[in-house]
Amino acid sequence: MFMYKYVLIMLMLSLLQACGAAAVQPWEKDELAKREMLIVPDPLFYYFDEHTYFSREASIGGLGAGSGGCGCN
Repeated sequence: MFMYKYVLIMLMLSLLQACGAAAVQPWEKDELAKREMLIVPDPLFYYFDEHTYFSREASIGGLGAGSGGCGCN
């Protein structure tokens, strides 16, 4: 029973610590705005990659859109 309470207390403490997110100060935002921090570092490459994918698949929409067909005429 003691071990159960110990684990529960440790779990609660870890969840409490996880809730405290540090706020980003205005002078720190320049580091986050750098090109290396982008999810897609090269937007033009990403655009052409997506265009090629959807042209090949003959589908329109986001990546989660279901579609069918091989794109043949």
